[in-house]
Amino acid sequence: MKKLLAIILAALMLTAALASCGGGSSEEKKDSGSSGEKAKAITVNIWDANQQKGIQEIADKWTETSGVKVNVEVVDWDNYWTLLEAGASGGTMPDVFWMHSNTAQMYMENDVLLKLNDYIDKEKIDMSKYYEGVKNLYTRSDGGVYALPKDHDTIALLYNKAIFDEYKVDYPTDEWTWEDMYEAAKKITDGSKGKVYGMAMNTSNNQDGWYNLIYSYGGKVVTDDHKSTTIGSDEAKAGMEMCRKLLTVGAPQSVVAETGTDSLFMSGKVGMITQGSWMINSFYTAENHDDYAWALLPYADVNGNGKCEKEERWSAYNGLGWAASAAVSDPDSCASLIAYFCSEEGQKLQAEKGVTMGGMTGVSDAFASAFKGMDVSPFLKAEEYSLYFRPYTRKTTVWEDALQQAGAFLDPWQNPDDADLMAKACDNAQKIIEDAIAAE
Repeated sequence: MKKLLAIILAALMLTAALASCGGGSSEEKKDSGSSGEKAKAITVNIWDANQQKGIQEIADKWTETSGVKVNVEVVDWDNYWTLLEAGASGGTMPDVFWMHSNTAQMYMENDVLLKLNDYIDKEKIDMSKYYEGVKNLYTRSDGGVYALPKDHDTIALLYNKAIFDEYKVDYPTDEWTWEDMYEAAKKITDGSKGKVYGMAMNTSNNQDGWYNLIYSYGGKVVTDDHKSTTIGSDEAKAGMEMCRKLLTVGAPQSVVAETGTDSLFMSGKVGMITQGSWMINSFYTAENHDDYAWALLPYADVNGNGKCEKEERWSAYNGLGWAASAAVSDPDSCASLIAYFCSEEGQKLQAEKGVTMGGMTGVSDAFASAFKGMDVSPFLKAEEYSLYFRPYTRKTTVWEDALQQAGAFLDPWQNPDDADLMAKACDNAQKIIEDAIAAE
């Protein structure tokens, strides 16, 4: 089984463009014991340094009552998944760690993760309190739960007030359509004679970018049953046509590929980007953060009545899961830590400390005031409209990566002036996703 799992996970890692007591030092492994005794230390692995301090503080509160020390360690994204792959195929896994929608199905199917159902019953955890999409992601078809929802995120529009002021462009409002965003970006790009771009979109980032346009205009990257797509529909094509228009007044993809949207924005070369709530701290601590402000994502006025209906403004949401290894030597302590992270108390602390919004509904109000001097309420206001869970299937990265290649969206992204290329790419994307799902 391990050999098969290694092959499966290796293939998964190769397609990814981009998260068990037995981890940590050899001394900590000895302390954990191998005969079921209580661990003295638990190693927690995450990939986001912005969250390390807050998560460590929450873990320390659990330590006060459990007596078990927790060490929260950051491993960069690529090495994180390499580490888990090696552990899953016979090496050493961390004790407690994050799961992600890109990879969760494969890890759950191969019994790599600790099944949490008994602990959920023991701790009397009410699963109905969690966001449906996140909860369902980490629940196997047989009802087994292999991670508890850590958080959820939404997407908002980030803009530089100084750039808008310099080129005499009105700030974004809740009434902005995608067309309004296009016109504002065009004014900045034209007004600066190309020295500053009105907007930038990293087309390799789908959740915080072009996915939202497809849903705003009525399309779906993956249908709700995860068995098909409507990305080739007229509605989705309308969304991607709007994406194409935005790219004509934005930073070229060659520039984005070299520098990145976040760096372009923070260096004053770009007036607007769309970004996820997980990135707030990066901009909050940036040198020119006083110039930065957040707004709701624009909406698509599909019915032409001049006002935003709930189904015309969409934001993706995703959620990480707290998981442990199936081979953990002290499952009780690891499951107890996970239960605390995902409890109402733990989730509220997470919001208060500005770590992330919670995976449990109704616990994230404090997140809006966690960043003094910066209004991040648009991330919470997005939930008053329409949310969709980040599209996934059993092997998400297979079709996600294919959509980035020639013959799919790479062509129109590099040549945004050609509208026919974008329409053709949508048709090709329909087949790419359908074929990938059929092969799963």
